[in-house]
Amino acid sequence: MDRPYIFCHMETSLNGKITGPFMQAADDNYKGDGDLFYHIAFDDDGYYHPQGWLSGRTTTDDNFTHYAKPQLDENAAPVPAGDFIPTTIASQYYISIDPHGKLAWTTNQMTFMATTAQVLEVLTSQVSNAYKAFLRQLDIPYIIAGDTELDAPLAMKKLKDLFHMETVMLGGGGVLNWSFIQQGLCDELSLVLSNAADGSTDTPTLFSAVPGLSSATPRTFTLKNVETHDNFVWLRYLIDPKK
Repeated sequence: MDRPYIFCHMETSLNGKITGPFMQAADDNYKGDGDLFYHIAFDDDGYYHPQGWLSGRTTTDDNFTHYAKPQLDENAAPVPAGDFIPTTIASQYYISIDPHGKLAWTTNQMTFMATTAQVLEVLTSQVSNAYKAFLRQLDIPYIIAGDTELDAPLAMKKLKDLFHMETVMLGGGGVLNWSFIQQGLCDELSLVLSNAADGSTDTPTLFSAVPGLSSATPRTFTLKNVETHDNFVWLRYLIDPKK
């Protein structure tokens, strides 16, 4: 393949939600040795060992940059065209899909529980010089993939060619997850099914189609494995090819 192996790894409520009050209830009732979701993807003795963790802009803002506005210098000197690649390749990257250059990073690293990763931005050609200069000042690498909208296949090819990534975790949100599946860019679904639900009608689901980005055409999955962990269930599916 001219891209990494990509697995979508998510925790959902019993009714398919990926965020909401159910998450706290699930944590309160989980009596295992640690957080199952984290263990599977990030622990040294976990199942997957990805070199990159990929999320959309909204998911990044929700969890890490918190909708702050980047402090841009509109008079910054023109930066070189093309990608900004560091001389040293990190062992772990947090890859943020940010087509319009909106995320307000304050450092070139992010931390999730016990994992610290180098931030890597995926931009489009329309992103301003000021934002690219902002990223360079923070020593945040970026790649350009697409003119005005994300060219996901090109972005994934660059992750393999430029950063030597063999395995990448797709971690939401639901719009990005479904878009990758519809484009044939996701190989496997790893689903931690919580023992909780909250009945919310205004929180995002595991998959969500958005006109212009993806269709609601159904896809099928082949079950590969089921494991129970206390009150949680870990499901693994391969994603069937389009018919």
